Amino acid sequence: MRAAGGLPRCGRRALLAAAGLGGLGCGSAILGRPAAGQALPPALLPDSTTLLLPGPENGAAAQWARNVAAGLARALPQAMALRTSILGGPDGVTAANRFATLEGGDGRTLLVLPGLAAHARLVGESRAQFQPANWLPLCASWQGAVLAGRGLPAPASARPLRLALPGPEAPETAALMALDLTGHAAAPLFGLSGAAAEAAITRGEADAMVIAAPHPRRRALELGLTPWAELETPERRDSPDLPSLLPPALPATPQQLAVQAGFAALRLRAALVLPGLTSADIVATWRRAALRWQEEEGRQSLEWAGPALVGAELRAAIGTLLPPPEAVLAYREWLLRRLSWQPG
Repeated sequence: MRAAGGLPRCGRRALLAAAGLGGLGCGSAILGRPAAGQALPPALLPDSTTLLLPGPENGAAAQWARNVAAGLARALPQAMALRTSILGGPDGVTAANRFATLEGGDGRTLLVLPGLAAHARLVGESRAQFQPANWLPLCASWQGAVLAGRGLPAPASARPLRLALPGPEAPETAALMALDLTGHAAAPLFGLSGAAAEAAITRGEADAMVIAAPHPRRRALELGLTPWAELETPERRDSPDLPSLLPPALPATPQQLAVQAGFAALRLRAALVLPGLTSADIVATWRRAALRWQEEEGRQSLEWAGPALVGAELRAAIGTLLPPPEAVLAYREWLLRRLSWQPG
């Protein structure tokens, strides 16, 4: 979830522009109007909705929310005032905590949930006091993820692979657990992400890094690296010609489910969710709008945009993000045993 982009200043005039992109830079906006000549159906949605966003105001979640709100606006059957509230930092934990305290069935509050928030809960971060299992996902932006290095990957019997990672608490660290499970010796090099990780590989101080982006293989090639394996999640292969970093096993073990949850947290850029008690009519209206949004996204070729997920595919992705308790315990035990790390 590393896309960047600012939010434009908006006013009444911008809200009515054909692009519909003005609704997220100010306190409220008018979202969704029926087409000319179209009869307005019985009101299902509230007359106003608050969208909770992780900060900062010009961050990745805000950019994505601006885009998805514009798409949903064109598909909703009635006008709606959309108010935005930016809370906390980019990991989304503060916004998710607030959302958990405001749950209701009237559809007046939606949340933009980044994968980092779910991962904070997975590793046991004490700040993450929300329970997302019953939240209702509407749509999401996904991205690919690969393990990449220089040249061909060394065999498992060679010296340990020096893997550049941001830190034990980062979802990229699930790649290290996957290597452990497959018997490939690896040594983590923490404190390395983005340009720092790229520079370490260039200097020969690291052998590989995890690249998560809408087009990770293209990014790897731009850096002069070779994509070695995909960080695969169940039923979602974006690079099926690459081997999976964690080959599937049936039945799935808690350790495998833990790794896949980490991969899903890395690959989920943001999801738009409703409270679990939202009425079925309101959920259906929003989901129809989300389908229209997905169709529009599929016709665009934005460099920063990843695959748009809705419906059963989205629910499967979110399900991977929220593994059963035994997998959560397996991940936390591995972090403590392997890396001597536990959340503060």
